[in-house]
Amino acid sequence: MTKLSVNINKIATLRNSRGGDVPNLLQVAKDIERFGGEGITIHPRPDERHIRYQDAHDLKPIVTTEYNIEGNPIPKFIDLVLEVKPTQVTLVPDAVDAITSNAGWDTVKHKDYLIEVIEEFKRNGIRTSIFVDPVENMIEGAKETGTDRIELYTEAYADGYKVGNKEAILPYTKCAKLALDLGLGINAGHDLSLDNIKFFKENIPGLLEVSIGHALISESLYLGLENVVNMYLRKLK
Repeated sequence: MTKLSVNINKIATLRNSRGGDVPNLLQVAKDIERFGGEGITIHPRPDERHIRYQDAHDLKPIVTTEYNIEGNPIPKFIDLVLEVKPTQVTLVPDAVDAITSNAGWDTVKHKDYLIEVIEEFKRNGIRTSIFVDPVENMIEGAKETGTDRIELYTEAYADGYKVGNKEAILPYTKCAKLALDLGLGINAGHDLSLDNIKFFKENIPGLLEVSIGHALISESLYLGLENVVNMYLRKLK
């Protein structure tokens, strides 16, 4: 069974654009779970341009499914995660000025740093995941860090699928098989959508969780949030 974790960053972006509390982020999180969503993901950035650090605290008693906090493990982010203690922390090597995530970790180059950070999170009972490109030596490097899971960065797959190149899935399938052989759990995210999620799910063995935000919220403008959440759930099951 592959779980659907909904990234609610875009809800926060809309709220922040008017400076008030509409839409209400906490209510949206509750509604997503009520509609069948199996997790809530947030990705706070240092400038708090969408999710604010206070949101991470406010969501903790609200989320009753899985709570996933993504981000670059700078000291401020590490402190936040240790205070909130979500179900899972996903480490993403974002530059401070990045519009969105655009690369996975070099798990060989940053091995020692990742080991140190992951050990701290695991000592506090927080499941860890590392955002990685579909490259076999990066998967092997991830294993050496002690992480529980990897999150496959799926932009290249989504771009290929959009133009009819279904072979874009092949590196992901190969890396997923390697991850399973190494005992790593497999998550995935970035540019997954109603159009491409079913084919991805069918070709990734052991896929535990997908995190979807931008596409899901955009699709909901036309089709409705409850409807879209359930459309994803049907494609994932």
